[in-house]
Amino acid sequence: MAGADGEGHLFDHLLELRSRILRGIVGLGVVLAALLPFANKLYARLSQPLVDKLPEGAHLIAVEVASPFFAPLKLAFFAALVLSMPWLLYQAWAFVAPGLYKREKNLALPLLASSLLLFYAGCAFAFFVVLPSVFGFLTMVTPEGVAMMTDINAYLDFVLVIFLAFGLSFELPVALVILVLMGWVTPAQLREARGYAIVGIFILAAIITPPDVVSQLMLAIPMCLLYEAGIVASRMLAPRTAGSDAGTG
Repeated sequence: MAGADGEGHLFDHLLELRSRILRGIVGLGVVLAALLPFANKLYARLSQPLVDKLPEGAHLIAVEVASPFFAPLKLAFFAALVLSMPWLLYQAWAFVAPGLYKREKNLALPLLASSLLLFYAGCAFAFFVVLPSVFGFLTMVTPEGVAMMTDINAYLDFVLVIFLAFGLSFELPVALVILVLMGWVTPAQLREARGYAIVGIFILAAIITPPDVVSQLMLAIPMCLLYEAGIVASRMLAPRTAGSDAGTG
């Protein structure tokens, strides 16, 4: 009977998982369907930071025959994924939340919300600050006699990599808080490792950003500030966690 009950619970969990995945896919599909009619306008808006910096007469080009169709479609899917992320995270949360303790729920919800907001902030910072500066620098150093006419697919891939790099890098405070809450490091150890962290941040920025100093500095400097923010946040949460553990014990 115990084995049958266990199999029944497992089957129920699998059904719940399938339901949550389907709901997430449907939500993503709805957002994608709403964005598809505006895919070309989305691409035009995304390309504005480069178009504004191009010399007079220069413009984006489509090297491949199907690029004018697939590039906006890829952008629409990426935008739909980003916009529907709260819904997708809610489905994941609704699946795992019943198995969490109250204290774990109280910690997980702020961390999820913070990670989402930080990712959006990283993408916004990349679009409004980093891209105009990077393209201004690149157009300035373009050799004389060379026409800067970028393929729309290459441009989209470049921008999406920048978005992901900055969006994920802005998650640094959340990652530090999670490490502290799991007991792998302490706020004091994070402070002591500050010098090594700064060196690692600059190396990481040099690897994941384009080969120009502007984008590397624009990623490394915010990450250093976010590292400090992570230390402050972990100091605020670590004593509460320790106190709650002592109280329950």
